[in-house]
Amino acid sequence: MGEKQRRAKHSYNSDNDELEKPKNNKKTKKKKKKRHIFLKLVIILFVIIAILLGILAGFAYDKYNKISYDNIDKNEIQVNEEVVQATGYRNIYLFGVDSRNNDYKSTLSDVIMVISINQDTKKVKIASVYRDTYLQMTDGSFDKVTHAFGKGPATSMSVLNTNLDLDITEYVAINFNVVVDVVDSVGGVTMEITNEEAGYINPYIDEVNKVTGHNSKHITKGGTYTLDGVQATAYARIRYTSGGDWTRTERQRKVLNLVFEKAKKMNLVQLNKLADNILKEVSTNIKPTDIFYLLSQAMSYEIEDTVGWPYDVADYQPAKVWYGAPVNLENQVIKLHEFLFDREEYQVSSKVKTISDAIIRKTGIK
Repeated sequence: MGEKQRRAKHSYNSDNDELEKPKNNKKTKKKKKKRHIFLKLVIILFVIIAILLGILAGFAYDKYNKISYDNIDKNEIQVNEEVVQATGYRNIYLFGVDSRNNDYKSTLSDVIMVISINQDTKKVKIASVYRDTYLQMTDGSFDKVTHAFGKGPATSMSVLNTNLDLDITEYVAINFNVVVDVVDSVGGVTMEITNEEAGYINPYIDEVNKVTGHNSKHITKGGTYTLDGVQATAYARIRYTSGGDWTRTERQRKVLNLVFEKAKKMNLVQLNKLADNILKEVSTNIKPTDIFYLLSQAMSYEIEDTVGWPYDVADYQPAKVWYGAPVNLENQVIKLHEFLFDREEYQVSSKVKTISDAIIRKTGIK
């Protein structure tokens, strides 16, 4: 090959190299530009997430600060040694207390409910424990279960656990104001009032009006009404109709069920307002993270069934004080576990057998 040809070839290759370099630079620049844009998007996304998390944390902190948090040592809550609870359930005690000033430490629990949530099916079962039920206290004496809350939530949970073979360590306590605010927030509840109930409801309306500063109207006769918060609270407190505490707890569960179903249809703004209204009236030992988890799941829950407990109760009236004696405790606990956890042939603990035998000896009721 001649010198001119070699030069020409070298020049061609050199020129070709020079021509290719700008082309490669363009590709590289495009890749760098795309990478730069992607990094910007990632950074923006992280900033947005951080802001949202900050807002959510602030929201959660704001809501949590409204709650009266009760930091109970769960070791203080008694559970029978042989008790093995059904798996897949979250169980909480709900106490409605006769409190006028958010004092949850030295009052009675007019409402006592076992709330059992099946975490797989999202089905909820509720068992109301009659306030006058004759059970063993933590000191070995026997009394109405309502009196246990006067010694604190840990004592009340211990009494219920040891008598009912449960191992529940979480509670929520609410007062009159909560029920009034909740019912008003959902726009009232439609209820059929019997003539007998209408004959008892107005003194309760007057009392709740006085406590809450409302001015709700009387109900003078039976019929179907949309009850406001005060009227619904009064309705749930009626005790002296036929059926006594049995029909009273049934009324309470009716109000709770209707409120829950209406709340499930509320939008986020309405739910936020509802939370602001009621959280300040709540006392609980449920951890903040768990509270917000339960709230986030609440709309998927469905109340499947409710019942009053004990199923069978007999009058026991020593020294002119009326008690409801379970007939007999062992059988009543078996039925309760069948209802709450679909357990067949449940075997009660030796502790429940001992308490059951003691109630029979004291009352003579088998």
